[in-house]
Amino acid sequence: MEKKIYYLDYASTSPLSPEVYKKMLECYAKCQGNNSSIHMLGRQAQAELEAAREKVAKAIGADADEIYFTSGGTEANNWAIKGIARANKTKGNHIITSQIEHPSVLESCRELEREGFKVTYVPVDENGVVDYASIIKSIGPNTILISIMTANHEVGSLQPVRAIAELAKQNEVYFHTDAAQAIGSLNINVKELGVDALSISAHKFNGPKGVGALYVKKGTKINKFMSGGRQESDLRAGTVNVPACAGLGVAIENATTDLEDKVREVRVLRKYFQKRVSEAIHNISLNGHPTQRLANNCSISFEGAEAEAVVMLLDKEGICASMGSTSEPQTNAPSHVLAAMGKDSETIRSTVRFTLGADLSREEIDDIVETLRKTVKKIRSVSAIRIYKNKVEL
Repeated sequence: MEKKIYYLDYASTSPLSPEVYKKMLECYAKCQGNNSSIHMLGRQAQAELEAAREKVAKAIGADADEIYFTSGGTEANNWAIKGIARANKTKGNHIITSQIEHPSVLESCRELEREGFKVTYVPVDENGVVDYASIIKSIGPNTILISIMTANHEVGSLQPVRAIAELAKQNEVYFHTDAAQAIGSLNINVKELGVDALSISAHKFNGPKGVGALYVKKGTKINKFMSGGRQESDLRAGTVNVPACAGLGVAIENATTDLEDKVREVRVLRKYFQKRVSEAIHNISLNGHPTQRLANNCSISFEGAEAEAVVMLLDKEGICASMGSTSEPQTNAPSHVLAAMGKDSETIRSTVRFTLGADLSREEIDDIVETLRKTVKKIRSVSAIRIYKNKVEL
């Protein structure tokens, strides 16, 4: 009998929905032309691309000509930060971001630092929420861009994006937000938020991997990202992956339809999971804001149990979880997010991220928690023996 697989790693990537898969297959079958060509097959491909662009725009309250397709959230972040910074360097050279951003944001900022830009990495509190006062204090006459994520990818804490956007506007500074984790979890309307640029990644909400989008508000001064052809309104060169973009369109339409009901359902499951873990396992702590957090995110530190061992043993039992961000899988570096939150090295090493979908039942959660309890108990027992032996040797 095939082992049941429980997937609790939606923050890393989410399963491709059947509707998205069907749409992509249709496009692969009929979109044989290059969408830049003027013949009938090219026009057919272009029609599919523009239909997808309309869906993305509608989902976030934008206009279609403010949506640019990318290869994913990482490219969107790179483009927004480098593109806006370089396009406005005659005005100033100062950028503000936070210490807990996605690596694609942090590395983009470090690259700009090597070009002579100045970057302020504002701190966060113990709940992983950016220090708004530090942003106010950091803004100066040379500040041209603020980039703060909508929701954190590791601990799920929501950031005060609307307030920061208003602050940026008051100071005539561009504001970008990485919303990769937020689409499908929060009601996102770019006009209401007041952002100038917003990054989207399809595979975070049951869309295909390798495709995303960047919202750029009309009038925003931003450089072209790649040189070559004149695709994407002459701002992003390269032949567009029409089937993937069509898949993104369907995925974001599905993700934002009946959003409140979907989020409520996932939140109930996550709270149940959290409650059951708290009852079953002692000496644990929840990371992130207790209430202002993504509905499905549950980051837990298990005192005395190394996260890598927990994840590996759970995997043997068919349970997929994560040690945190999967953006740097080979580095074994400690979480920069948890470190910025003031967590000590032992807590960081014992932290596992569980991100749920609505496909779990309470009975399945009970099974998962029981396996988790046994796993943590086993690891703690081994750790206790090792600590005892080391003390004896000393």
